Amino acid sequence: MLSELSGRQSALGRFSFFMKLTVAQLAEKIGAELSGGRDVGISAVEAVDAAGDSDITFVTDDKHRAALEKSGAGAVLVAKRIEGLRIPQLVVENVDAALIEVLSIFAPRLKAPAVGIAPSATVGKNVKIADGVSVGPGAVIDDGARIGDYTVIGSGCKIGHNVNIGKHCRIHHNVVVYHNCDIGNNVIIAANTVIGSMGFGYVLIDGWHKLIPHNGGVVIEDFVEIGANCCVDRAKFGNTIIGEGTKIDNLVQIAHNVVIGKCCLIAGQVGIAGSSKLGDGVVLAGQVGIMDNIEIGSGTVVGAQAGVVHNAGSGQQLVGSPAIDSREKLRLIALQRRLPKFVEQIKQLTARVDKLEAAKDDIK
Repeated sequence: MLSELSGRQSALGRFSFFMKLTVAQLAEKIGAELSGGRDVGISAVEAVDAAGDSDITFVTDDKHRAALEKSGAGAVLVAKRIEGLRIPQLVVENVDAALIEVLSIFAPRLKAPAVGIAPSATVGKNVKIADGVSVGPGAVIDDGARIGDYTVIGSGCKIGHNVNIGKHCRIHHNVVVYHNCDIGNNVIIAANTVIGSMGFGYVLIDGWHKLIPHNGGVVIEDFVEIGANCCVDRAKFGNTIIGEGTKIDNLVQIAHNVVIGKCCLIAGQVGIAGSSKLGDGVVLAGQVGIMDNIEIGSGTVVGAQAGVVHNAGSGQQLVGSPAIDSREKLRLIALQRRLPKFVEQIKQLTARVDKLEAAKDDIK
């Protein structure tokens, strides 16, 4: 145990400190009811099957009960007390919410970015930088940009002309924000993402593909989070808009003039073609593709690898390519599974018909 703990401390040595709490202290911090077991020290969160006696784990349903009984965890988060369990239980109302709290408590404490402008950063004319802003090494901020209070601009970022970035944002390393884009408050943009690049719009003229100018911008509203290596194209006119509270995974492409509603969830490798519109609370699973000029109603969920080629109303569940209602898809799958039986029946019926026809010919 000591060697395991020492190894973990060594791995975290680059962080500012190493957090360790007793089970009782942790229960008090998150407002949990503590039930049974020893009051051991907890220093990390782990999955049920990988947890050791200095780890806290969690279960959200009964199917993990068997694994929990074999687990070496020092404590467990549960929604209701489990009888006969030797591990200390932290009983909470919502395991997921409590897990977020616990993960935050044991998150690595990285050194905070230094407030101010790094010597190697370049800042243009008429730039307004508010209180508490951090501009990292090698960052470039072009003329007319505005950066709100306590926002962090990571190293190597490029912030274009007349960009407006709000308060308490975190723009991670090597992000590029093109000119005339507007980013709200409490926005997080992960490394290497590009905001406001030229949209993919061409017209065939005299045998050549001619680029359509994209003179619009991008508006990213408050509390949006965008993952790494994403691309959000600027509009031809008006704005590409990402609504308040929307969360976007890595490797997502959002084309020109797309409008995304509030609190949407967009998973990795999704592609949304130009001028499509998503309502509030839409969920797009991994590798979903949306055709241009498509409208999807609020609360609709689109399953992984679906291809949306027709408008969809609110509150639907779509799967497949082309995407259709999940119940219809299940019906089609059931029919497909019966196809071999149908084929065999058709063969048998065909043979019977042939035999009857042959009998008629003999009578003649």
